[in-house]
Amino acid sequence: MASILSKKQKKNEKYTLKELKSLGHDLLTSRSHINNLPLLLTFVSPESPPQFVVESLLSLQSFFTPLLSQLPSTSSSPSSTKTEDPEVVFKVWLRSKFDEFVKLLLDVLVSQQSEDSLRGIVLETLMEFVKLLNVGRFHSSIYHRLLDAIIHSEVDIEIFLDILTTKYFKYIDVRYFTYISMEKFVKTLEASVSADRTVIENSEAESDSKESLELSVRKIYQVLSQIPPPEKQAEKSQHEMWSGSDESISEKPTDKKKKTEKGDSTLLSPATISKRMKLKFTKAWISFLRLPLPIDVYKEVLASIHLTVIPHLSNPTMLCDFLTKSYDIGGVVSVMALSSLFILMTQHGLEYPFFYEKLYALLVPSVFVAKHRAKFLQLLDACLKSSMLPAYLAASFTKKLSRLSLSIPPAGSLVITALIYNLLRRNPTINHLVQEIVENADEANTEAGEHNESQPKTIKKRKLGIDYFNNQESDPKKSGALKSSLWEIDTLRHHYCPPVSRFISSLETNLTIRSKTTEMKIEDFSSGSYATIFGDEIRRRVKQVPLAFYKTVPTSLFADSDFPGWTFTIPQEEGTC
Repeated sequence: MASILSKKQKKNEKYTLKELKSLGHDLLTSRSHINNLPLLLTFVSPESPPQFVVESLLSLQSFFTPLLSQLPSTSSSPSSTKTEDPEVVFKVWLRSKFDEFVKLLLDVLVSQQSEDSLRGIVLETLMEFVKLLNVGRFHSSIYHRLLDAIIHSEVDIEIFLDILTTKYFKYIDVRYFTYISMEKFVKTLEASVSADRTVIENSEAESDSKESLELSVRKIYQVLSQIPPPEKQAEKSQHEMWSGSDESISEKPTDKKKKTEKGDSTLLSPATISKRMKLKFTKAWISFLRLPLPIDVYKEVLASIHLTVIPHLSNPTMLCDFLTKSYDIGGVVSVMALSSLFILMTQHGLEYPFFYEKLYALLVPSVFVAKHRAKFLQLLDACLKSSMLPAYLAASFTKKLSRLSLSIPPAGSLVITALIYNLLRRNPTINHLVQEIVENADEANTEAGEHNESQPKTIKKRKLGIDYFNNQESDPKKSGALKSSLWEIDTLRHHYCPPVSRFISSLETNLTIRSKTTEMKIEDFSSGSYATIFGDEIRRRVKQVPLAFYKTVPTSLFADSDFPGWTFTIPQEEGTC
């Protein structure tokens, strides 16, 4: 094979660019120069100089474009044309050369030796054939081969996506057949994954197969994420078709074989495509989400699926398996899946029995410094907004949050205080966590008669110094929160960060009187950080400035009397100044 290529290269080197233009001109002017066609095809190669490739491409495109409607389908075999007239044999030969031309263009398109400008010209040429070959209808076969070459190439897909997004994805038929092709690619990958699990034993072969799979998955995701989602019956711009964007659409197919060609691209009208678009969108995305996604792709999908996918699915509940599985993983993945799962539960009637148990398990210190903490905290507040929430759940979440406030940054303590404020206001049955007076059970018998019956606060007899809340318990029912109290809130009154200690005073109001209080907006606190707290403090106008007055200049940070047995003075060595 290498010797054949070298011979072709040596033969091609004999021609100059001017002679190549002359070959193309002769081919276009007379059929007597038809032998120039195979010669020009030899220049369409990644090894050829770019200017030679472009010149051959333009000549061949100009030659084939007027003949596309006359060429037979690829299903015609040479054996069936032996007894036919020479014109039919000639057209079959032309079709074989056209197929060879398309294959060469695909090779140039995905070759790492090709320049970006050359790839753009080749891609536009192939898209012209997609539009014109099937008598003005969309030729899905060539388009599928084009996408297949892009998906399985080693070239960065962004080069092709820029062109497809800016020039072609605005056409409804291009988007339609892109979804169809993506679904086919996903099914092929699923079959290869199942085959690899049973066949591959060599660790090196397994790693290569995994890398190839991940690369293909990433490229499929990039294509799907760049396609504009289907809109609800919209304007004419949404129904503009690539295959019908010129007068060629008015030509009717006369060859019966073209009418029966595989695929229904010759029969689809813009209105029909528009009706079927949502179904194709759903099939492409649902099949893609069944693949083993790399963790970075997994997180990208979860971060945007509630905005870019769920609103456009024909049946959003089809995502319940994917989202519940993601929610059960735990950690950051569960946090990111919460948004979409919440939409399915509140807007599409999804029932998830252990939703609050899983949500309770997500309350760990790391979630308050996670990248998506703002959205999570807002959703947490929304999930706990129902007035029908059982008292044990409301108490467990309130107590868990108050315990977390002792071990997280100040910004987290602020948002936790706002969450507890809302929970206490919505659920009067748990207000005893902050309003209850607890007596020592050993002294209760002697002091029982001293309490006034008009005492507004609840009095209970328990052993002092015991917290019945189990912070390690993952089941809210068994946490014991209803028997506990929010002593952590009182601890935060002495927090080292002034905004936290000041904000705790908001819980001193009587939250059972809902008419005199309003809920706090969690979005005002959920994006807080050290930087935002510092910025708020330096902008804060202080009426009273604390002053320190010393009769003598202090020589140390602490006085010796504060720490008996310790000294904070630095002894002076002799001979030093």
